[in-house]
Amino acid sequence: MKTARTIILAAAAALLCLSGFAVAQTPGDVFRKVTPSVVVIRAKGSEVTASGQARFLETGSGVLISTDGKVMTAAHVVHSMNEISVEFLGGETVSAKVISSEPAADLSLLQLERVPATARVAKMANSDAIRVGDPVYIVGAPYGLSYSLSAGLISARWAPNTVYKTMPLAEFFQTDATINTGNSGGPMFNAAGEVIGIVSHNISKSGGSEGLGFVVTMKTARALLLERKSFYGGLEGQFLSDGLADLLNVPNNMSGYLVKSVAKDSPGDEAGLRGGTRLVTIDGQQVVLGGDIILSIEGIPAASVANMAKVRDLLAGLKPGTTFKLIVLRAGRMVELTGVAR
Repeated sequence: MKTARTIILAAAAALLCLSGFAVAQTPGDVFRKVTPSVVVIRAKGSEVTASGQARFLETGSGVLISTDGKVMTAAHVVHSMNEISVEFLGGETVSAKVISSEPAADLSLLQLERVPATARVAKMANSDAIRVGDPVYIVGAPYGLSYSLSAGLISARWAPNTVYKTMPLAEFFQTDATINTGNSGGPMFNAAGEVIGIVSHNISKSGGSEGLGFVVTMKTARALLLERKSFYGGLEGQFLSDGLADLLNVPNNMSGYLVKSVAKDSPGDEAGLRGGTRLVTIDGQQVVLGGDIILSIEGIPAASVANMAKVRDLLAGLKPGTTFKLIVLRAGRMVELTGVAR
């Protein structure tokens, strides 16, 4: 027979659930709940080295956020890669492609070729409700070791454009949960097993896992990947300094964006853009030359982060199939290319 204490405790738990309060879960409970939504991402790319073109592999993590096969991950894992495969719990692997990307927040959205029957969609939380001191869990593939769990606390919260000038659009959580190579792009969960952020990177003097971990908030991820589509071009490169533009004979005191690499089958590839072919050192800085220098896109000079943000907003708003024009400097000649919005 149930004791009065047992009945009271059961009634209290039921009342908490009806009132909207989640019953606390152990780290193991959270891990077992979320792993069917966590994926391991393996991507293949190519880069220019001192000895020529070389292929390389990138391993990261991600999280399934929709029944139609959309996966959130970090831009630096997939943005300029030629082939992407996504592995689910149990080992089933499917192909994927990038459909939206925002390097200025280190976020990308993948579309899976299909969704395995055993996969589960993660629930996305309101990251604004998270406070410093809240417990968090990171599940991913550190050093390629699939489905590893680390736990910690929220150490701080950083508004956009306060931590990294190269990622001005990202609002970050800072955490002491362990982040290693391979965790990038993976989800960070709250105590209820809901996604509150996408792992970006950590800062460490030794290069190891100790140090400061940074995770892009779900508020940022929703805004840039779901609420408005961030244009994906598949390019990696750099803006030219005035000195480098002079050395490369860019005409009319113009500057531009020097293309280092172009992802296979990306919009940039389909437009005919060419990546670099030779690694050189100029004033102590390594630069990949031989690729196109983008001078303008739809009449907007490709000379600064601010201008390229305007370009990305413009292209993201185009209907699929709409064409747009690029002017590039190629082997000393100005060439017009045509791209197609997806």
